[in-house]
Amino acid sequence: MTGEKREREVWLKADDTVGDWDERRHRITAGLEAGVDWVLVDADDVGRVRELGDVNVAAFRSDAALVAEAEAEAEGESEAGLYVVGKSGEGDGTIDLPEDYAGSADLSTLRRSDDQASGAYVRILDEPYESFAEAAAADAEYTIVVGEDWTIIPLENLIARIGSDTSLVAGVTTANEAEAAFETLEIGSDAVLLDSSDPDEIHATCDLRDALDREHLDLLWAEVTDIERIGSADRVCVDTGSLMKGDEGMLVGSMSRGLFFIHAETADSPYVASRPFRVNAGAVHAYVRTPGGETRYLSELESGDEIQLVDTDGTTREAIVGRAKIERRPMFRVEAEVEAEEGRDRVETLLQNAETIKIATRDGRTAVTDLEPGDEVRVYHEDTARHFGEAVEERIIEK
Repeated sequence: MTGEKREREVWLKADDTVGDWDERRHRITAGLEAGVDWVLVDADDVGRVRELGDVNVAAFRSDAALVAEAEAEAEGESEAGLYVVGKSGEGDGTIDLPEDYAGSADLSTLRRSDDQASGAYVRILDEPYESFAEAAAADAEYTIVVGEDWTIIPLENLIARIGSDTSLVAGVTTANEAEAAFETLEIGSDAVLLDSSDPDEIHATCDLRDALDREHLDLLWAEVTDIERIGSADRVCVDTGSLMKGDEGMLVGSMSRGLFFIHAETADSPYVASRPFRVNAGAVHAYVRTPGGETRYLSELESGDEIQLVDTDGTTREAIVGRAKIERRPMFRVEAEVEAEEGRDRVETLLQNAETIKIATRDGRTAVTDLEPGDEVRVYHEDTARHFGEAVEERIIEK
């Protein structure tokens, strides 16, 4: 069973409230290194952010910003990908809202008809500002809500009341606050706006986002029914641009419905040093699981492709293929049976005849050369067939 994956975002606040440009630049650079999704700045800084790196840029919009946009467009300079209203006005408390505010404020600058996305920025100071945020959300593609004291942010109310037509962005100052925002009402905000210059907090918040977005797979035990030496075949070593941990590997198999967990070469052996970036994955015909629940043939993988890594508990993450190395090698055919919804199902794969290829078994990491009938190995099984890597509901016989 595949866990539902919901992508979240991390925004980084870097407007003039942070300090001078040097301070803002250091914060933005830390965000780029950590992998933030958006940087929120004042309109004057859009071009400077573009020079620092490739990132989505949102900018606060004001009357002065509207003039700057027109001038930038005329001169061919950078525009933001998203303009946000609310700073220096009703949204941030510069202009007081009446206690009986019911959504009548002028939000005409939220122009969804424009090519650019639009956003609203609201500091939640009391009840009227909560109503203001609800009114803004009706027109804004992104609604950013920030509170000085996290105990007064009515995030639960806003999550419950604001529909799916807007993306809710919760203001936070730490990774711990971000975790709370992402988990509120078991739904969470769509994104967080982090106001911090601490590189550790920025990295921790991005790591949290990545962990929450990762798919989790239910791995099963399958009983090995046959293992035999066969002739040589073209096998694929997948070298990634990431170092894998001792319990990580890839899901590979001759049949798309049943993929075997193959360990990365993270352990030393008497013959070769560890290569923690490599999975000796199998023959060119085999399927390998990729992010999003799809599969690819091993022979198709190229440098720059995205691949899915998985650990023995079923936790996944993404990695980039650095190289796919194909060489002719002697092979084993491994066959196993797994308990499926409609009874025991046979699955199999081809693996190189070498003691450096390890499979996860009940007894731990086991070399394919030591595998015997009766051993139980980790597999991922699903009852659907595959067509061009996509799960399909049709009868397909694989032998």
